[in-house]
Amino acid sequence: MNRNVQQMQNKVAILKGKKWIVVTLAGLLWIAPIVGEGLSLPGSTQGSVANAASTSVKKLGEEIITSGAILYKYQFSSTRSGKQATALADVIRVDLKNSNVKIDAMNGVASKFTTRQSTQAMAKENGAVAAVNGDYYITSGPGAQWAPLGGQITNGVLMTTPADLKGMYSYTVSKDGKPMIDEYAFKGSVTAQDGSVFPLSGINKTTYTPEGTSSAYSHLNAMYMYTSNWKSLDRPSGSSTTATEILVQNGIITQVSYKAPLSISVPEDGYILRAHGTAAEFANTHFVIGQPVNVSSSLLSETTGQQVDPASLQMMIGGHTLLVNGGKASAFTRDVASIGGYRARTALGYSQDGRYAYIVTAEDNSNSSGMSLPELQAFMVNIGVWKGMNLDGGGSTTMVTRPLAENNATLTFNTEYGTTQRSIVNSLGVFSTAPKGELLGFKISGSGALLIGQESSYSLKGYDTYYNPIDSSQISPTWTSSNGNVKVSGGKIIGVQPGTATITAVSGSAKVSTKVTVLGADELTSLTAANSTGSLTAGTTVSIPVTAVTKSGESIKIPASSLKWEFVGFKGNVQNDTLTVTSVNANAKVGYAIGRYNGFSTVVVLSEAGNSMWENFENVSYPIQFTSNLSEVKGSATITQGTGDHSKSKVMTLQYDMTQGLGKMYAYAQLNGTVGKEVSATATTMSVDVQGDKSLNWLRAELTDKSGKTIYVDLAKVIDWEGWKTLNVDLSGLNIQYPAQLKRFYVVNVEEGQDERALTGTVAFDNIQFMIPSLSGDASLPQAQAVMTIGQKSMTVNGTKKTMDVAPIVQNNSTYVPIRYVVDAFGGSANWDAANQRITVLRGAKLLDLTVNKKEFILNGKRSSAIVAPIVKQSRTLVPLRLVSEQLGLKVTWNQFTKTITIDS
Repeated sequence: MNRNVQQMQNKVAILKGKKWIVVTLAGLLWIAPIVGEGLSLPGSTQGSVANAASTSVKKLGEEIITSGAILYKYQFSSTRSGKQATALADVIRVDLKNSNVKIDAMNGVASKFTTRQSTQAMAKENGAVAAVNGDYYITSGPGAQWAPLGGQITNGVLMTTPADLKGMYSYTVSKDGKPMIDEYAFKGSVTAQDGSVFPLSGINKTTYTPEGTSSAYSHLNAMYMYTSNWKSLDRPSGSSTTATEILVQNGIITQVSYKAPLSISVPEDGYILRAHGTAAEFANTHFVIGQPVNVSSSLLSETTGQQVDPASLQMMIGGHTLLVNGGKASAFTRDVASIGGYRARTALGYSQDGRYAYIVTAEDNSNSSGMSLPELQAFMVNIGVWKGMNLDGGGSTTMVTRPLAENNATLTFNTEYGTTQRSIVNSLGVFSTAPKGELLGFKISGSGALLIGQESSYSLKGYDTYYNPIDSSQISPTWTSSNGNVKVSGGKIIGVQPGTATITAVSGSAKVSTKVTVLGADELTSLTAANSTGSLTAGTTVSIPVTAVTKSGESIKIPASSLKWEFVGFKGNVQNDTLTVTSVNANAKVGYAIGRYNGFSTVVVLSEAGNSMWENFENVSYPIQFTSNLSEVKGSATITQGTGDHSKSKVMTLQYDMTQGLGKMYAYAQLNGTVGKEVSATATTMSVDVQGDKSLNWLRAELTDKSGKTIYVDLAKVIDWEGWKTLNVDLSGLNIQYPAQLKRFYVVNVEEGQDERALTGTVAFDNIQFMIPSLSGDASLPQAQAVMTIGQKSMTVNGTKKTMDVAPIVQNNSTYVPIRYVVDAFGGSANWDAANQRITVLRGAKLLDLTVNKKEFILNGKRSSAIVAPIVKQSRTLVPLRLVSEQLGLKVTWNQFTKTITIDS
């Protein structure tokens, strides 16, 4: 989520010319009584707020994570600009009165500040059964050292103190289990042996701009403490101050380095006091090696003025604005302009009686539209939050939970970046503190969904009376299925046909079942071969592993045995995901390898020319240069020797540094000045090898077509990989007029959520290829004009009259035609599959599947939806003319007076 510190503070702080960027129960068997203090469930209609009149909350389900912690899933509905919108929310409710569970803060790698890792990695390292992302932190500039802005207490130990920033709230739980949300200031002091005292400004803090003083420099004339939880030797980096450092071990001063930092890590048995200016002079005057020094610290509530002893707290984690107070939406305590919009969200709250902690997330992914902050407030009030505050969100929002009977927490929902998790500085974990219990039940562990032909392993796992996993490795159950949708072989289950089956495992007197769904074509949104083009030449081999994307957004590799292939224009075979052309049909200019999964199609188009190698950077004769939309964005674009899989090739390398820029930023590798390099003829696809930097930035290309129009091509919405990867891009729907000029490749870092992406990085490009059908198959497609008249069983093609067995009609303001006559006129083919009521149209480099009475169609492996569907009239199949013609690249003109349809290629 975009958290520019100056936006948060309503000012821009300049530090030596540098800008500061700140972040911001299925399948269960019950065989023993439940141990715990009850499982009262939260309702979905508690509370109300004035601005929530157009919102509603529906509870979708619940899962026990461990004794005292339950995961609830909700659907939140609201009205946005007059339209209905829905979002999914996931809430972990933790019973703070249950002695078998606790919540606590975690940070970095091995609990070290100045390090980062994902929420899931922190949960695994620390043994948490669930976790969410935590506090805000600086992501760019001198303060970007990967430490939270707020305070943190872990297992009763004060790890870092709150920064002097107004309106930033923290969540604490006392050692007697009482939750509190408050705004805290740090008050500390250092006392020398002679009784002299100097204020301590904080513990383990990065450089930042304080708001409670007149200074723009946090470490100016100040003393800070750094403990062994601070890993970096820079204490801190980029402070614009000269450090005096004092090493204290076991309460005794052992080293003093005046106006120079100590080049050592902080030892486990001590800490380092870091002083500057007046603080350094105090140290120089009053600190003597061998003498004791005493440090005191406390927290001060900014709302009540009361002091809080950090030793009285079990945990603390910092956040941003207050969201809920007294069971109502509160005024924001800090400017929220930089964290607005509809995004993924993370928040914390507690119930009115203080018994329950609520760990709240709102999803922003293919299944959910995110929430605004007011919507988040309304949702939290609705589920029973009495007081709540905001945590870091957007791309940082991550929740992991441990499924029942499993050992590790896994991703609860897709983040804004899919399954990619952002590396963050700290997180909030849920921990089981229960002893080992007795066996309570079993659960079948395995996927709830299979593809046809997919084999997956299932096992029987046990859990104890505290819902924690128990060793069941020695159990060997007998497996059965309720029907033939799946095939069972021991713990191996194979999908056979679409539908749902009940899988049952029996071991002795224990019996447990779960449902497994075999996904059919209706559950897919796309089916894509790794290479969608190739050469129509005998002996050609093309690697074509096929990946499906489900309606839930999951990508799944299709087993080769699940695909049925047919070949048009050539003879061949597919084995081990490799297509081999054995012979080419006489006069064939284009060939099609059509793969179907339960009827859902994908196509590999083969032509005489195949892919045209457009640029491999081995012998570049034109200039390549770096440019940007901002002068503050620096970088380079050069031809270099490749690395990794491309170590024997020359590649184009784009290096960028956006740390000094603001707003939307672009880093371009520009080809041939402002002219670009020509793409001579109509291209249907482009492929390019890209070495990613896992920056999570956006990767694009830019062309200018024959008409002068600028065309933007998305290569990857998120650069979420490292190393080399081949990207295949469909150009057929971009309406590019050729010849066109490919002008540049570039990295985009948009303003919203900017801190969630890397501001520096390096990507490389190689082997840019275009599929240009006009060099082969499409060259033989006729240039034609066809004219039809509503109600007449004849048409003219280039002036020649032809008879049809069924006339075009108009129904519900849509024109329908017999498709066979259209594609015959324009060099295509149409095939009818009576069993599946499906029409398959092939023309040039396109495959179009239409189904009678279904508005959805499949074009080159992607599901889309039309306004109207094909119909059957007088035992003839008629298709919507405009849909078919536009998808096949034909122009349609309608004459209202003569009721004629003119189609041009």
